[in-house]
Amino acid sequence: MRISSSQYFNLNVASMGDQQSTLASMYQQISSGKRILTASDDPLGAAQAVRLTLKSGALAQYSTNQTTALSTLQQEDSTLSGVSDVLQSVQTQIAHAGDGSLTDSDRSAVANAIQGLRDQLFGLANTTDSSGNYIFSGLKGGTAPFSNDPSGVGANYSGDFGQRSVQISEGRSMTVGDTGVSIFQSVSPIESDPVSRAGAANAGTGTISPVSVTDTSDKGNTSKYTVTFSISQTDGTTSYSVTSDPADATLPTNVQYKDKADIALGGQKVTIGGAPADGDSFTVQPAATENNDIFAALDTIVNALKQPTGSPEAQAKLTNALTTAGTKIGNTFNNVLSAQTVVGGREQEVQSTQTAMQTSQTQTASDIANLTSIDLVSSISQYELTQNSLQAAQMAFSQIQKMSLFDYIGS
Repeated sequence: MRISSSQYFNLNVASMGDQQSTLASMYQQISSGKRILTASDDPLGAAQAVRLTLKSGALAQYSTNQTTALSTLQQEDSTLSGVSDVLQSVQTQIAHAGDGSLTDSDRSAVANAIQGLRDQLFGLANTTDSSGNYIFSGLKGGTAPFSNDPSGVGANYSGDFGQRSVQISEGRSMTVGDTGVSIFQSVSPIESDPVSRAGAANAGTGTISPVSVTDTSDKGNTSKYTVTFSISQTDGTTSYSVTSDPADATLPTNVQYKDKADIALGGQKVTIGGAPADGDSFTVQPAATENNDIFAALDTIVNALKQPTGSPEAQAKLTNALTTAGTKIGNTFNNVLSAQTVVGGREQEVQSTQTAMQTSQTQTASDIANLTSIDLVSSISQYELTQNSLQAAQMAFSQIQKMSLFDYIGS
């Protein structure tokens, strides 16, 4: 087959054009450091790169979420530590108030100290984060969770009962906030002691001890018990009867009272001492059924400490108030410790997820680089080789196109 001069010319020009186009593409790759500049360069690789880029973006967002979640949890952890410290100080003050050598003036000073701690606790309950949102308001971050009750006893909760959460990885959301009710107005069902208290109308000098649980498996420990005293009009002896809610017909009735004798109440017991008056009563009930507002407990004990104790009956009222307050504050303290343990566990989970996510981010970035980046040394060598080939082709074409039959005839 014969090839005309025009065909030969066009073939060579097209070939050199392709080489120039290849050189231009290679130059763009070298200058950008990317192997895939358009989808047409490598359709399959481009599709894989898009998927990896989307994954990288999601991982980056999760990383931001993790940082936010960890910061929020650390602030709550720090706040709960402050709450624990305040409650420990309150417990110390209550133990001090039980010193029988204190005067009314001394106890008033203790009451003022507890009031100061109560105010400090109230401030912690209304803590805000760096954005000005209240950390214990549930989903109502712009609303202060607690305000003092107009009656002067306790606090009212104005937040809601939702818990904020942040998605820290695909398919995993982390709770990053607890409600004020769960911290300051609730108790741990496991770490709480039953609460003993004297009847508000008691007129004698009877005092009740904290509850001692002797059998944790006893179902009766979930009942509310009432010990009621009566004095015989015949011989003046004092006896007591025990009732419960729900009712239990097997409980003792008309038992002769002995000072400081243990009284069994299901799988628990209390000791009642002193001289209860006719009709005086004492109750023991599970912590979960109590009013567990810590602010109300502190307000109550502050008021009790400011009352004069010039009579045995007044001293007994104070002793019973200290016993009840000590148990309730201890239960709240245990509840805060439980909450702090949960928050610490969340922090550890976020940190573990961060570590795993960083590994995934590094691997994804490496995969994208391997897929789209060039080997600079190899690419430059290939570019120079292609350039030399083009130059050689251009020189050869330049020489060949000058040749004709007339050159041979004339020679």
